[in-house]
Amino acid sequence: MSKPKGYTRLTTPLVRRAGRAGPLEPASWDEALDRVAAGLRGAVERHGPRSVGFFSCSKSTNEVNFTVQKLARTVIGTNNIDSCNRT
Repeated sequence: MSKPKGYTRLTTPLVRRAGRAGPLEPASWDEALDRVAAGLRGAVERHGPRSVGFFSCSKSTNEVNFTVQKLARTVIGTNNIDSCNRT
């Protein structure tokens, strides 16, 4: 399978520092992960833990899937976990 013309893989995270309409700008991994954590925290604070869900892949190892469900249940407090195992 060939890549679409002009397609390149990202090697660094991109964030919008000027709001939703702002341009994507390169960021450090620490900044990007801090933004993800803040976004999840904000969603849980505003709408409760049941407002967040996780999707895990059946091709991941059991250890990865176990870690995802532990994050969802113990850190976030949600049982909203699904995977493509049943398809």
